[in-house]
Formats: sequence, structure tokens, C-alpha cells
Amino acid sequence: MPNYFAHESAYIDDGVLIGDNTKIWHFCHILTGSRIGKNSSFGQNCVVGPNVTLGSGVKVQNNVSIYEGVECEDDVFLGPSMVFTNVTNPRAFIVRRDEFKKTLLKHGCSIGANATIICGITIGEYALIGSGAVVNRDVKPYALMAGVPARQIGWVSRAGNTLHFDENGEAVDSFDGSRYKIIDETVELIA
Repeated sequence: MPNYFAHESAYIDDGVLIGDNTKIWHFCHILTGSRIGKNSSFGQNCVVGPNVTLGSGVKVQNNVSIYEGVECEDDVFLGPSMVFTNVTNPRAFIVRRDEFKKTLLKHGCSIGANATIICGITIGEYALIGSGAVVNRDVKPYALMAGVPARQIGWVSRAGNTLHFDENGEAVDSFDGSRYKIIDETVELIA
């Protein structure tokens, strides 16, 4: 007996591993070879796989397809109707499965609604991608990205709050008191 919930309209292929307490809602399809950690959730009309790896605590909102080549670490948030690609030059009449590019979403990052993530990039820890952004290059940890194509417009904390740095290049998040410092044009959590 599985230790996860799947709505009766969801379809789970053979050869899938799903962690405890994960919830899979209406009209989802989890394809063969996919691995999903514990305590994750999928809104309605999501497709995963084949051969996709998702960590624990991943939240996938409605209408998201996660294609082969995508990997999400723990605590990643995927907003409603956001889009992944896995080939840079798709054609309906050419099979390019051997050209799938890896896309890695690092621990705790969030992707806003209707954003597009072009394949072959890495999105850093706790980065925040704004709604509707088109991300076509690597994103630094804690970076706040917006626009088409996406560009960095600031920095965020682990909680997703905008960071305001003092003259020493340090910031404190009022949410939890965590402290951050700009070091070599990147942000690091210091306490």
C-alpha cells in the first residue's frame, strides 16, 4: 500500500518511486523512471517525466510539465503554468531525445507563475524567478530575476524577502533574523 495520496484521476506509471506523504491531485501523470521525494505536492494537470528526479518538499502548482532532463532539489516551488524546455531547437519532424539538456533547480528556489525556464541552466539556491520571466542563463543563489529575457533586479533571503544591503555589504532579513553578505558579486548566508 503506497504511503502517498494520488487522486483517482491521476495516472502513475510502473517503475516510479514516490516518497511518503506526497500528494498528487486531479489529472496528473507521473511517467516511468521518475523519482519524487517525500512531502511533495502536485496541483491538478501536472506531468512528470519520464526519468525526472524531484527532491522532498517540492511544490508543483497547477498545469506544470516537468520534462526529462529537469532535476529539482528539495523545497523547490514551481508556480502555476510555468514552463520547462529540454531541447534548444525543437522540430516536430526531428527526434532529438539524445540532445536533451540538463536543467538543475537548486535547494529552495522558487519559479513564479507563467515563467519559462530554457534548458541547460542551473538556478541557484533560494533564487526567486518572477512571474512571466524567461530565464535563459544560469542564476546565482539568492538572486531575484524578472523580465524577458530575465535579468537580475536584486537579492532575496531564504524566506523570499528582498534584501537591502548596508555600506558594508550586509543585510538582515526581518522574517527570521538571518544575515547575508555580498562576497565577490554573490550573496552568502553568514548567520
